[in-house]
Amino acid sequence: MNAPVHSDQHAASYYAATVNRQLACSKLEGEASADVCIIGGGFSGLNTAIELAERGLSVILLEAHRIGWGASGRNGGQLIRGVGHDVDQFESVIGASGVRELKLMGLEAVEIVRQRVAKFQIDCDLTWGYCDLANKPGHLQGFAEDMAELKQLGYRHEMRLLQAEQMHEVVGSNRYVGGMIDMGSGHLHPLNLALGEAAAAQSLGVQLFENSAVTRIDYGSEVRVHTASGSVRAKTLVLACNAYMNQLNPNLGGKVLPAGSYVIATEPLSEAQAHALIPQNMALCDQRVALDYYRLSADRRLLFGGACHYSGRDPADVAAYMRPKMLAVFPHLADVKIDYQWGGMIGIGANRLPQIGKLKDQPNVFYAQAYSGHGVNATHLAGKLLGEAIALRESSGFELFAGVPHMTFPGGKYLRSPLLALGMGWHRLKEAVGLE
Repeated sequence: MNAPVHSDQHAASYYAATVNRQLACSKLEGEASADVCIIGGGFSGLNTAIELAERGLSVILLEAHRIGWGASGRNGGQLIRGVGHDVDQFESVIGASGVRELKLMGLEAVEIVRQRVAKFQIDCDLTWGYCDLANKPGHLQGFAEDMAELKQLGYRHEMRLLQAEQMHEVVGSNRYVGGMIDMGSGHLHPLNLALGEAAAAQSLGVQLFENSAVTRIDYGSEVRVHTASGSVRAKTLVLACNAYMNQLNPNLGGKVLPAGSYVIATEPLSEAQAHALIPQNMALCDQRVALDYYRLSADRRLLFGGACHYSGRDPADVAAYMRPKMLAVFPHLADVKIDYQWGGMIGIGANRLPQIGKLKDQPNVFYAQAYSGHGVNATHLAGKLLGEAIALRESSGFELFAGVPHMTFPGGKYLRSPLLALGMGWHRLKEAVGLE
């Protein structure tokens, strides 16, 4: 079922039902102080906290609901190389060398997750293996170009192109005309990763407060962050709210479009059924505008997601909405039960590049947001870059991201979603008639 937007519990997802640890996080009461205050208890906030604490700074993190309550604990669990979409578009702003650095950081981002899981021994079902799925021949040509470029960048993991007749090696569906295997990407249990990173942050001395929604920020050389029952004074502030910025900072909020994404989880499948669907236990994703992404869980459920919604309205019944999409790929699952259904908001930026920087008029206020569907890895990169920029006062990667301008969505709070929904509908129409 969907979780109410203002719920203080995690969405009633497969992930929430299979958490492997509980955190001890109280509500902020009274006054507190730290070198850095972070707002947002998802991957961005948690990883920024870890990076700062490892460098000796004191950190307080405030989460309005529960740690991992937003997209960090609800997403499809796909850990895929890359940040942004078509980063070559930024060459006129950051130059060819800057574009190359963005591409290299897109590979580094996955390695940061790999290393963090290993260092803190986080049990999150991390599994390697991913396949891009081609819906038409042009996609396969694009994969070949991607593979050549990745080799040029020094990508060290196995990659392999598949033709239509080889697709049965990775997926039990006749829907695709080819694919590209990438053994350096994979999938995981995102909520267990978030909770594991929260525990790691606590072990480093970070103070985590849940159910502590921020009501007001007093900016200045020292910031003061207010909640209903307390406040935090800090030299530096990090805004890591992404799609849930709301009105906390309207300027940043206007640069992110909250878009709904939805996932269903089947009942556990037999070993034979699971192997027939995804023989190599990979994560898979197609190339359509309204993309499908799916994988197997550790207990052999099919987790099937997609259907990005820009309207601001969730389907009344997620399972009824998503099941036909699943059956279009796997028609033989018609008799399989859906045990879990949920949705959540991801943050979309107009140019699809993560927005990492600091406020022009408040140089001690940093932010990271708008991961546009690449959040599992890009958030970890953002944490590293923010940690460097704040603690070391120097980060070439941070400066590179901060140098890319980001437009504010037109139409204000109430019109930007309908306007983008209209634009995405146009892209889907072009795709349907073969123009994309």
